[in-house]
Amino acid sequence: MITAIVLIQAEVDRIPEVAEALAELDGVSEVYSVTGEIDLIAIVRVRRHEELADVIADRVGKVQGVRHSATHIAFRTYSQHDLEAAFALGLEESETRVV
Repeated sequence: MITAIVLIQAEVDRIPEVAEALAELDGVSEVYSVTGEIDLIAIVRVRRHEELADVIADRVGKVQGVRHSATHIAFRTYSQHDLEAAFALGLEESETRVV
């Protein structure tokens, strides 16, 4: 799975509509409204690199109200869930050795 993080500047008066339109696009798994210079962050997940162009350039960029976007492709994924699972495995091993 290939993950891209798309930082989006939108027309201020259309942010909720832009976010909803983005969330409905195939390949967009999540959309966050955020503070700062960027208005929205979209998480795009696809199986092949070629699909990134379909989703980001052909769909995200054409949503009415999107003024600018910048895409960052993830190399690796680290999540709290993965860390908790790793620690849980370590605890189970320790408990097994003690018993």
